[in-house]
Amino acid sequence: MSRGAAYTVRVAEDPADREACFAVRKEVFVGEQGVPEDLEYDVHDTVALHVLAVREDGEPLGTGRLLHGPGAAEPTGGDPSLGLLGRLAVARPARGLGVGVALVRAIEDAARARGVTTLDLHAQTHALGFYERLGYTAYGPEYEEAGIPHQGMRRTL
Repeated sequence: MSRGAAYTVRVAEDPADREACFAVRKEVFVGEQGVPEDLEYDVHDTVALHVLAVREDGEPLGTGRLLHGPGAAEPTGGDPSLGLLGRLAVARPARGLGVGVALVRAIEDAARARGVTTLDLHAQTHALGFYERLGYTAYGPEYEEAGIPHQGMRRTL
């Protein structure tokens, strides 16, 4: 668990926390960015580790997920040392408060605890600088996901 200025980041272990994660993703990806809902949620959501940032009053501020292990064989190629950080979303009122950084660090901590030594992610190109400041390096060509330009990025933990 990580504590910020007026929020906490925790693993979303109960159904209410998972629903809060999905609500933030719907607000950011579906509502703001126009990602079709059927693309936003996938089979990996059932096996992913989700993290949730909540304000002290319980309002969800942000979320992200880690794919790793047997249930994530498709995106990680079954490599037990590789994890995939994804679906990082911060609600508009919480942007600029360090929530995104806290979420990434919580996912990295969870990945390390599971034996992951390398994290990959699919960054929207407008967010490359954010991830670079956190130690991620871009690789490969730019590509499109859900109509949005993305770039592969990687960090050794």
